[in-house]
Amino acid sequence: MFKALRKFSFLNFVEKVGNALPHPATLFAAMAGSVLVLSLLAHLTGWTAVHPVTDETIEPVNLLSKEGFHRVLLEMVENFTSFAPLGIVLVAMLGIGMAEGSGLIGALIRKLVLSAPKRLLTFILVFSGILSNFASDIGYVLLIPLAGVIFLSVGRHPVAGMAAAFAGVSGGFSANLILGTIDPLLAGLSTEAAQIVDPNYEVNPTANYFFMIASTFVIAAAGTWVTERIVVPRLGKYEGEHEEDLHPLTKLEKKGLRVSGLVTLGIIGVILVGLIPSNGFLRGHDGTILNSPVIEGVVAWLFILAGGAGVAYGLTVGKYKNDTDIVNGMTDSMKTLASYIVLVFFAAQFVAYFKWSNLGLIFAIKGADFLVHLDMGLIPLLIMFVILSATINMFMGSASAKWAVLGPIFIPVFMFLGYSPELSQVVFRIGDSVTNIISPMMSFFALIIAFIQKYDKKAGIGTIISTMLPYTIVFFIAWIILLVIWVWFDIPLGPGVNLHL
Repeated sequence: MFKALRKFSFLNFVEKVGNALPHPATLFAAMAGSVLVLSLLAHLTGWTAVHPVTDETIEPVNLLSKEGFHRVLLEMVENFTSFAPLGIVLVAMLGIGMAEGSGLIGALIRKLVLSAPKRLLTFILVFSGILSNFASDIGYVLLIPLAGVIFLSVGRHPVAGMAAAFAGVSGGFSANLILGTIDPLLAGLSTEAAQIVDPNYEVNPTANYFFMIASTFVIAAAGTWVTERIVVPRLGKYEGEHEEDLHPLTKLEKKGLRVSGLVTLGIIGVILVGLIPSNGFLRGHDGTILNSPVIEGVVAWLFILAGGAGVAYGLTVGKYKNDTDIVNGMTDSMKTLASYIVLVFFAAQFVAYFKWSNLGLIFAIKGADFLVHLDMGLIPLLIMFVILSATINMFMGSASAKWAVLGPIFIPVFMFLGYSPELSQVVFRIGDSVTNIISPMMSFFALIIAFIQKYDKKAGIGTIISTMLPYTIVFFIAWIILLVIWVWFDIPLGPGVNLHL
């Protein structure tokens, strides 16, 4: 398999076929139209499934019926404007635009590249991508484009840098050294599913913490290996028009960095003052940090931090002389998102139609039923469960939505076999991560296309999938090996969490 990947013939074929398809925006439009037709066919054939929790019969919704077509027309604008990543990206890019227009980002990258060991850059990017999951979506809007600039700065292909960061941010979604917002969310769903068997069972947000820590280093190493051994050689030397100047920082630029650093520390100080006291003004409504406006509103803080530091740097070095210069910096950042906004319009319709039709939900239930009835041993069951989760991830983007369906099926199955709900959850999380980077249903997929098109105007869905597919394969293998070792040696998944009941 790896020999074939090294020759790149298969990956080149995937890219060629993928890019031979219409423009990504047109493709999303066609996929949206296909969902409308499939919803009609599923309705006519009576394709249904029984929900494992409510025992409700899930029927496909015919979107070509009178009511369905009315909804398509009436909610077209809302689908677009309420598409979650759109607002996140626009707000984040306004702040980043202030920082980039001032020259701050360029100076920071030059300082990083000139001081950091070149051989560790790839590992640092993948590792940073994994850790960025703690801060919600910041990795997508900040780290991935910066990774391209960093690689370009050292004379390497910028797409390889973005691929490494993307692999960490999205493919390593279930690994981290810090608990994120997804952990209590999944734990709550797991608790509900476990109480089907044991009404007193509770799954803690730290349920998979030990496994997550180990996964962080395994996936960071695997992502580095794929980047250096497969992605970089395949992409070759970058021949594009973009260049990055690596001349040393001037005294004025160093002063600008110091001033912007002080502003950043001041903002961080305000955050800490609001978080550290138990009654701090930035604590969540329940008094916790995980549910605070700092964690849940991380994009707003990114705007404040990037904007504040950018303005401070720009005023210090003379790049910003008045408010017009600052607004122009934000305006320039918006110009780079034109193609992304067009893509999002059609991608938003596709995602909405797929959700409305119930096709993804029915597919998930049918797949889970099939797997349960195979009646296999534990290790084969674990591997097949990972494959099922990874496959469903290609059709359903939300981790919580998938787990709400799969958890009530597999957690009882594992419990009757004598294994803890926490094991079911960690297996699901592996599958939910490995195909994020090749799934068009992933919310930020259109944004990644737009980022890569900055360096490769001809890039399309085929480019993304062919570049990221090796990460999916290697992450799958690495995580399965880690999981088998964990089960074999009966290692606790988290604090006080055993594999067996």
